[in-house]
Amino acid sequence: MIWVNLKRILKNGFVHFWRNGWVSVATILIMVITLFSIGSLVFGKAILLTVLDQLQDKVDITVYFKIDAEESDITFLQESLSDLSEVKNVMYVSKEDALKSFQERHAENTLIIQSLEELGANPLGSSLNIKAKDPSQYESIARFLEASVFSAVDKINYRQNKTIIDRLSAILQTSKNLGTGISILLALIAVLVTFNTIRLAIYTNREEIKIMRLVGASDRYVRSPFVVGGILYGLISSTVTVILFYPLTFWLGPLSERFFGGINLFYYYLSNFFQMFFILLAVGVLLGVFSSWVATRRYLKA
Repeated sequence: MIWVNLKRILKNGFVHFWRNGWVSVATILIMVITLFSIGSLVFGKAILLTVLDQLQDKVDITVYFKIDAEESDITFLQESLSDLSEVKNVMYVSKEDALKSFQERHAENTLIIQSLEELGANPLGSSLNIKAKDPSQYESIARFLEASVFSAVDKINYRQNKTIIDRLSAILQTSKNLGTGISILLALIAVLVTFNTIRLAIYTNREEIKIMRLVGASDRYVRSPFVVGGILYGLISSTVTVILFYPLTFWLGPLSERFFGGINLFYYYLSNFFQMFFILLAVGVLLGVFSSWVATRRYLKA
């Protein structure tokens, strides 16, 4: 008996869906736009995080050591820093690497190169470049360095970079908050538009709902075909949306990699295909079912 009722409900749902062809097409189109907006927000967030990560990677703290600093002292400090939970990584730069880098940066300045040659010895000391997991953590790392007693340390450049680090921290936090706020706002607008579109689709069948009520059909039986229709709206619109993203990201992929660096939207789409599909599918089906359920409730109460 349950199987017979289920078959009847599914059949009625498909009949309603196909019989209201143009209304169904319009509803699916609106839902595709809604899901496309949500998917675009996912891609936009990926680009934003990539850009912010690139900015974050440009900032660090550098500890400069005296020329006569012992390697054992430098290694000890490097290991101590690596043990801190705030530290992402610590890179050691030897005297030789520092000199080579300095010469490459000033290769066209003959005066500086000649001065180095006349000096004979390497005037630069070793250094440690420290990157924090979050820009806001540089302050605590700097306090650790300043509180540590290492006679081999010549200079710590945190105070010179503090303004840049504080500004970057503010930009990161503001960007994340703004991105989240815009995402929620657009998602709510899209959901409301879709909800009203499905309500309009069910409005065209209001007389049929009244007739079914008059002949004694239960609320569940009356509502079920429209809920099945809502599921179909979600299935079709999510599938269409994911397919549309393929050529779009294929075209935008090289452009995003060129302008933002580090992220190719097409590769991101492929690597997150199933995750994105199931998210859009879940949103589409839930939106369709919820909208259909609430919209029919109005006429069942009438």
